[in-house]
Amino acid sequence: MIQTNKHFFLWSIAIVALLILCWLSLITGVKDIRISEVLSDADQLLFLLISRIPRTLALVLVGAGMSIAGFILQQLSQNRFVSPTTSGSLEAAKMGVLVALIFFPTASLFLRMLFSMIFCFGISLLFILFISKVKLRSTVFIPLIGLMFGSILSAAATFFAYKHGIVQNTQEWLLGDFSAVLAGQYEAIYLILPAVVLIYFYAEKITIVGMGESFAKNLGLSYQQVLYIGLFTVSLVVSASMVTVGAIPFIGLIIPNFISIYFGDNLKRTLPITAFVGAIFLLICDIIGRLLVFPFEIPIGMIVGIIGGILFLALIVRRDS
Repeated sequence: MIQTNKHFFLWSIAIVALLILCWLSLITGVKDIRISEVLSDADQLLFLLISRIPRTLALVLVGAGMSIAGFILQQLSQNRFVSPTTSGSLEAAKMGVLVALIFFPTASLFLRMLFSMIFCFGISLLFILFISKVKLRSTVFIPLIGLMFGSILSAAATFFAYKHGIVQNTQEWLLGDFSAVLAGQYEAIYLILPAVVLIYFYAEKITIVGMGESFAKNLGLSYQQVLYIGLFTVSLVVSASMVTVGAIPFIGLIIPNFISIYFGDNLKRTLPITAFVGAIFLLICDIIGRLLVFPFEIPIGMIVGIIGGILFLALIVRRDS
């Protein structure tokens, strides 16, 4: 009974916090929006529908999706410090967009996302296979391998971008920014929803696979199938986020770690709260970025990077202490 009341209390706080932050996201910005006057003011209503609502929806979906993607990578790699940021997945997604722009300069949003997803899936699979062969399973050493992967891909992307004169295009992906999210230009982000639903149905299997390949096979699971499905959903989330708002670092690292500390590693049980906390965290960072230098705006990637970097160091110190 006490445990049930505790969960109900935490869920109530999470839902109320999300609703309040969504409301703040809708009314915060250079253009003054008063919810009470929206229905009677055509300009405010149009601006709300074209800019503020798409931006808030994108924040919620990216925050939830990237947090869950980080949780999946940590389960599949059996390492708490692995995430899209520390496995080379983000850099692979950027490389995919770059390749699409080089070979198809007028590529549509969904074609760029397709290339991004293919590269992200390939590099993520290569990363998982590579670390499975590594004998030194240090909690810090494995993400260092991922950072090495990412650095190589980032250097290659910069080189080819320079060769083809599209360096300025690549700069848009370095820091996530939701200021350009408008109706008609962000709909790819909705692909995160089916990815999250698919993960929910495979959550228990991914949790078992996270205990090791031999353990999963002893229970009759197809390790390769679950691995491919997990990496596919991660690639779909990361690529949809990348082509829509750019790279959002660290959120897939810090949110799953804090959730696992307080709620455990059962993905099916913790997936909803992971999604809620990820969305809340990204909304807070976005509102901070809008208010710090008002009426100007700091890209959310920079805010998340600063806060995430500090929390990442705190996690390393906590793990090693």
